[in-house]
Amino acid sequence: METGNEKELFSDFKVQKTTRKTVNETVTPEIKEKAAVLTNSYNELEIKFKAGNSATFRLFDEGLAYRFSADLNDSLTITKENLIISLEESDSIRFQASKSFNSSYETPYEHRIISAIEKDELCHLPLLVEKQNGLFVMITEADLYNYPGLWLKGTGKAGFTATNPPYPKKLNYSGSVYGHGQIAETENFIAKVNGARTYPWRIFAIAGNETELVENNMVYLLASPNVLEDISWIKPGVVMFDWWAKNNVFGVDFKAGVNTETAKYFIDYCAEMGFRYFLFDDGWCAKEDLLHEVEGLDMAEVTAYAKTKGVDVMLWVIWHALENQWDESFDLFEKWGIKGIKMDFMNRDDQKMVEFYEAVAQKAAEKKMVVNYHGAYKPCGLRRKYPNVLTREGLIEFEYNGWTNEANPVHHNLLPYIRAFTGPMDYIPATMRNSTKDNFRPVGDYPMGIGTRAHAIALFVVLNSPMTMLPDAPSDYKREQECTGFIAKIPVEWDETKLLQGKIEKYTVMARRSVNEWFVGAITNYGPRSLEIKTDFLKPGKYKLEAIQDGINANTRAEDYRKIENEINAGDTISINLASGGGWVARIVPVNQ
Repeated sequence: METGNEKELFSDFKVQKTTRKTVNETVTPEIKEKAAVLTNSYNELEIKFKAGNSATFRLFDEGLAYRFSADLNDSLTITKENLIISLEESDSIRFQASKSFNSSYETPYEHRIISAIEKDELCHLPLLVEKQNGLFVMITEADLYNYPGLWLKGTGKAGFTATNPPYPKKLNYSGSVYGHGQIAETENFIAKVNGARTYPWRIFAIAGNETELVENNMVYLLASPNVLEDISWIKPGVVMFDWWAKNNVFGVDFKAGVNTETAKYFIDYCAEMGFRYFLFDDGWCAKEDLLHEVEGLDMAEVTAYAKTKGVDVMLWVIWHALENQWDESFDLFEKWGIKGIKMDFMNRDDQKMVEFYEAVAQKAAEKKMVVNYHGAYKPCGLRRKYPNVLTREGLIEFEYNGWTNEANPVHHNLLPYIRAFTGPMDYIPATMRNSTKDNFRPVGDYPMGIGTRAHAIALFVVLNSPMTMLPDAPSDYKREQECTGFIAKIPVEWDETKLLQGKIEKYTVMARRSVNEWFVGAITNYGPRSLEIKTDFLKPGKYKLEAIQDGINANTRAEDYRKIENEINAGDTISINLASGGGWVARIVPVNQ
């Protein structure tokens, strides 16, 4: 690291002391994203230097991580972080590219040979390296606080150097409100920090196969532990929201829109199906004024009604409006009885924005509200420190079907291996408006999703999030009550996760357990395929299986599905056939349950 006086913060490597330790412990997550218990085993080497700095290395079976620490009296201005990563010319990488640090982190994953990465080309994390010998190396970071996010920049010589967003000097508030608060001018440094602090962990996870990638928990384990004394109020759950379906409810006797009647209709269906949350998305207020609802919407009436139904209400907020109306908005939301916020359009991970994420998590926790970040950078473990942070974006998710074809079955078979490595993702699965690849059209006011009905529901299991949003309106789900009833049985927290089979970009078979119920989701890309699923993950005994599978005509009519029910024995092999963009999803429970 280089400081403002052009000195290397870690240039004096005269060793004062080295300390080694071995840790073998279990960690119980406050929110069971993937498992009820995590194994945390590593060997640690800490090197303390005479200059007052230290470097810590942790070697896990799953990879290596290092971080720097400083114990200095004076504050520091960091101008640069030095990290050089050299790869073999035959290595390929999967990553999201960006032309600048101003990013929604919603670009397609590219797959390139490292030699094709141009000098100074920006890549944001996580970045997956695929070696010729079959090994995977995942590069990302954890425990990011009061410091800018880590990006990589191509060297033009089969490698990368570290780069970070500069510290903001001036923000732009012209043009579209969605772009307000983006950086217009920057300082010539990346961070202003206290002299005594730890810096983020740099992670190089090693996986011999896709299973080891999916089951890696290094980001969570390297993050700071929970700081909230009481977490009993934090409730993961399913969310219905109004934006994606454009409030297009039908078969009702009121005018649909952002109004009290439509909100109650959503809430009634949440209560009927056991979905915990209803979210007012973009449109419930003037975008930069969070203190007044639009005409026709009485928020106090809606939240009071929701309370009688056992449904919690969340609000979408644009980040700079929340910052500008900080105390007033949080106080009003608390008065209304709001239980969560979805904050959007940050599109930055400079130091100031990273600090704002934490400020929001902390303030929301004080008001007993959960948080979902959109327009967000990758997860770095903030959710462990503040368990009320349940999910975030940082990917091309389902809403992209409204204007592109990028949220497709190929993309779906990248997410479990790349983006999910860092933490839960708000993909928004389980649409009832299904389309084949050939029939798909981006239709903003009546959107559809690419892939079969069974594929769409299987995504609920394949892509985990303790807060899972459903895209369609209640009217759509009511027409498909058999499927919706199945969806309502799927949990959002898991005691155990296993990747049964999978090949990155091609297909995925994920099994997750909640208490004594197993859910298995299988999806394929555009290639139809037949798979054999061995149920040796089940404890000995007899089980009931109910599944949603591709119908015989799903290759041409994506909505075509078949629900089956039968009994199996633990260890049985299940044969499944997946259509193009197809899927299969099953609930497996003991027969005596």
